[in-house]
Amino acid sequence: MDNSPVDIQNSKRGPKLVKALQNRRFEAWYVATPDEAVEKVFSLIEAGSTIAWGGSMTVTSLGLTRLAKEKGYPVIDRDAVPPEQRNDTMRQALLSDTFLCSANAISEDGQLVNIDGLGNRVGALIFGPKQVIVVAGMNKVTKTLEDAYTRARTVAAPRNTQRFSAKKTPCNETGSCANCTSPDSICTHIVATRLCNPPGRIKVILIGQDLGL
Repeated sequence: MDNSPVDIQNSKRGPKLVKALQNRRFEAWYVATPDEAVEKVFSLIEAGSTIAWGGSMTVTSLGLTRLAKEKGYPVIDRDAVPPEQRNDTMRQALLSDTFLCSANAISEDGQLVNIDGLGNRVGALIFGPKQVIVVAGMNKVTKTLEDAYTRARTVAAPRNTQRFSAKKTPCNETGSCANCTSPDSICTHIVATRLCNPPGRIKVILIGQDLGL
């Protein structure tokens, strides 16, 4: 950490957001660096636990999927199976011990907002895996719940769509959300998680840097 204005701001906002999340029955932590986040993630996962994950640039950039395999955890990897087995593998992920993902936005009062095309990621967040670990950079934090929805729709969704060049949506063409109903739209499910039930099942690790989309 270089004590830049952004680092200082994050170090002040992060602990406040942790308290807001805890008030909503999430378990939550703030860490300054990606390395600390990785260490915290694996401290929460028992040896021998089955790990699965949803599509997430943050999870990938932290190396969590690679490390899970290197550490010898049993994994449910949708990207390691033939295309015709992908959906069945994603269904199996709903019964994993630990599901790793990020959030598209988090409001300062402690609510998670996620947008999903198929629904496997938000499905796992809501119910199924024994625990869900959400890792998120502080760039995902918004002032209000309304701002969180706006970020999910107009920032995260277009950027995620543009990762898939074949998708024919307005945001892939122009970079801006047009509230479309295209068959290729990834804005199928928009979910706000305002409370964690059962308490502590969802664990949120906030990282004091910009990570993910």
